[in-house]
Amino acid sequence: MKVELVTNLKRQATKILAELHETKEPVLITEHGQPSAYLVDVQDYEFSQRRLRLLEGLARGELDILEGRTLTQDEAENELKQWLK
Repeated sequence: MKVELVTNLKRQATKILAELHETKEPVLITEHGQPSAYLVDVQDYEFSQRRLRLLEGLARGELDILEGRTLTQDEAENELKQWLK
């Protein structure tokens, strides 16, 4: 992963963005020697967000199973029929 100072980002934003788009490699921005932010390609960010939503849905489903919030197939079909009326 590439690391850039925030001052370099200010001075060379166009160059840094061009490299980011070319390599698709995230850039860690630092301020005063400490990590401050990540600069990532838009497509990579959107893909990560979709993946995160999917994983959150799976985690909710697993929790529902553990806590007994499940339906049989017949119960689910009946609820869907009521919902689709």
